[in-house]
Amino acid sequence: MEKHALHQRIRALRASSKHLAASSEQERNALLLTIAENLRTAYPAIASANDADVKAARESGQKESLIKRLIFSEEKLEASLAGIRQVAQLADPIGKVKLRRLLDTGLLLEQVTFPIGVIGMIFEARPDALIQIVSLCLKSGNGIILKGGREAQRTNTVLVDVIKHSCIDSHLGDAWLTLLESHSDVDQILGMDDEIDLLIPRGSNQFVKYVMEHTSIPVLGHADGICHLYIDEKADLQKAVEIAFDSKTQYPAACNAVETILVHEKVADKVLQSLAKRLSEGNVVIHGDSAVCSYIHAIPYEEGDWRREYLQNEVNIHIVDSLERAIDHIEAYGSHHTDVIVSEDSQAVRTFFSQVDSADVFANCSTRFSDGYRFGLGAEVGISTAKIHARGPVGLEGLMSTKYLLSGCGQVVSTYAGSVPKPFLHEELSCEGLSMLTGEQL
Repeated sequence: MEKHALHQRIRALRASSKHLAASSEQERNALLLTIAENLRTAYPAIASANDADVKAARESGQKESLIKRLIFSEEKLEASLAGIRQVAQLADPIGKVKLRRLLDTGLLLEQVTFPIGVIGMIFEARPDALIQIVSLCLKSGNGIILKGGREAQRTNTVLVDVIKHSCIDSHLGDAWLTLLESHSDVDQILGMDDEIDLLIPRGSNQFVKYVMEHTSIPVLGHADGICHLYIDEKADLQKAVEIAFDSKTQYPAACNAVETILVHEKVADKVLQSLAKRLSEGNVVIHGDSAVCSYIHAIPYEEGDWRREYLQNEVNIHIVDSLERAIDHIEAYGSHHTDVIVSEDSQAVRTFFSQVDSADVFANCSTRFSDGYRFGLGAEVGISTAKIHARGPVGLEGLMSTKYLLSGCGQVVSTYAGSVPKPFLHEELSCEGLSMLTGEQL
């Protein structure tokens, strides 16, 4: 799209997003449920477009991991619709009072949640991600710019057409949502720091890094999903094998699938045979260090394997001599995404929880639980490994910012300054369940 025309389009979207931010929760929830109903009705058309995208991707030699993400099956539709309905049931995130403080009589300070503004979502081969981000932005009152990959263009176009058609009878309209189609649009929006408040890239390591390195707009997300599972010396080994199997095979192309399994040397002889047999049932190729290769058949470790995000039925196994070595390995090679310990030792679990510096740290369960829907967030726009603003699966709360609102009755600062300043009260007031939009308890 021509640069001036794209800027005009984004400015119009920004203006519409302010209208969305001021809308009622009832209006936004009603539109969410209409969208869910229409997506179900339109699934045959969506599936047809998706079949064409998948066929073209295979013919062009795309990786199997990308194709798995691209496929928008009926199962993914049902998960997406469940996510929309759950988002509709969540409390209104707009106008929540997070802090109330009486600075002085008649001088009330409140910290209140408001939408971030305009969000740019740039993603590869994830039709379900489009639905998630749209539902979360609608609920949170944010405008959304969507730029999907060329490989999903037919599917994304039909999805957005269905969503926009759902807006026809809504007071909210559809100008808060736009889909960009040209590859050149990506570089243009990366430079729109005056119009776009947040970028969320979802895709390959190289793609996410490209976005992070070519914009001054804040970016939320992660480049790598190198997740670890550590089987402790005091693990329930049967439990460990099933957790490892699910973490690798339930959906290998996901960023929260396990890529390296760490095994304590004291249980290696007891667990590796069972683990290898179970993984073979999922056609998982094992890469192992020399110690692992002495127990089971595995491809010998090569330099760089510990940093590899396979996103398919391949996994590393590495033997360590202590919990501390496991934590050190995760710190050295992990991506701070999701890491798991399997252990019946509560002290080992506490140590793992406190010392593993990741967005999601689990004990005795699959890495695949790292997900906004499974966390009860309704959906997610992605998983952030950053420590500022939002971390882990990012749902509604991660799409909100705050304002400080100060209401007075003629006060001036000079009263509280000078040689005989009036003291502040700084009295903390309850804000439990209070909404700025109604001034009443929710």
